Amino acid sequence: MVRLVALYRQPADPAAFDAHYRDVHTPLVRAYPDLTDLKVTKLGGLGGQDLVFYQMAEMSFASRADLDAALTSAPMRDSSRDLRNFADAGVEVFVADDDAVVDG
Repeated sequence: MVRLVALYRQPADPAAFDAHYRDVHTPLVRAYPDLTDLKVTKLGGLGGQDLVFYQMAEMSFASRADLDAALTSAPMRDSSRDLRNFADAGVEVFVADDDAVVDG
């Protein structure tokens, strides 16, 4: 399995961010081809510390090929364009490949 992970920075208006993410952005993400799971998590700092990130979204795919196909899809383009409508503080996006786990 492989995941596309998005870490959203603290928004200026959390309520507006949440409403847009729930009502507009999530339906766009759910339209990704071959998406097997979407997990959205609110984040918090340890011991009361402020955290630079507000929310994490993990989009799971069965294979890297499925993710690569989704990355070039119309729903991905639509969701990428939508980021400017609510992620004003910024977002970090990366791939987490569960098959590339290092034994330690």
